[in-house]
Amino acid sequence: MTSRVQVAGLDPWRLGGEMWGWYEDGILTSLCYAGANLVPICATPRAVRAFADRARRTGRRCSSIVGPAEPTALLWRLLEPSWGPAREVRAHQPLMVADRLPADIAPDPYVRRMRKDEMETVLPACVAMFTEEVGVSPLAGDGGLLYQARVAELVGSGRSFARLDGDGKVVFKAEIGAATPQACQIQGVWVAPEYRGRGVAAPGMAAVLRYALADVAPVVSLYVNDFNTPARRTYRRVGFQEVGAFMSVLF
Repeated sequence: MTSRVQVAGLDPWRLGGEMWGWYEDGILTSLCYAGANLVPICATPRAVRAFADRARRTGRRCSSIVGPAEPTALLWRLLEPSWGPAREVRAHQPLMVADRLPADIAPDPYVRRMRKDEMETVLPACVAMFTEEVGVSPLAGDGGLLYQARVAELVGSGRSFARLDGDGKVVFKAEIGAATPQACQIQGVWVAPEYRGRGVAAPGMAAVLRYALADVAPVVSLYVNDFNTPARRTYRRVGFQEVGAFMSVLF
C-alpha cells in the first residue's frame, strides 16, 4: 500500500479506493485500504471493529480481504455473517524476506527483463499463473482489460522477468509487483508445467532476487500459500526466511 500511495497519493480516484484511518489519542495508529481488495494495515483490534462497521455499511465491493493474518482474521470474523460465505479462505500464508543472494545457488543467466515488445509473449504465462493461483481467470468480467494493463505496467517499468525457451515460450517468470525505497515484493512466480521438477525455479528466483536487490530495494519479500510445499522449499533454498504471515479471503 505504501508503494501505491507513493505513486497515486490519497485521492480515491487515482488510488483506486479509499484509505480509512483510525486515531487513538489524536494519533493515527491504523489504516485500512478499501478498493479492489480490503487491506487492514497496522490495525489494532479496536480499529478493525471500526473498519468492519464501515465496510458493512458500504457493502462488499472488493474481490478479496488480504493482509497480516491477525487483523485480517478478526476482520473476516466480523464481516462473515453479512459478507459470507467466501469462495476460499487461506488462513496462513507465510511472509518471507531476503536481503542477500544465496551462497550456493547461481542465478539463472537466461532470466532477463521482458521488453515492451514482448508483452504478448509473457501475458499467457501471467494468465496461467493467476488462474492457477486464484482459481478464476483474470480475463473474466471486463475481458481482462485491467489485468492486461497491470501486466503492461510491470513490463513497461522493467519489473517483469522471464526465461524463454528456444521457441520463445516462457519457461519461468516472476514480477516485482510493489516497490518502495525500503522494500519490494516478488509476485507471480510461475514455471511452465512441462518444466516443473527440473530445477528451474530456484536459479530463476535467485536471478530475480539479484535484480531486485541491485536495482530496487535492500529487502525483498513475498508471501506464499502454506500448502504450496515445493514453492516454500524453493524460497528457503534461495535464502528467504519466514518472518510473519498473511491471510487472504477470496470471494
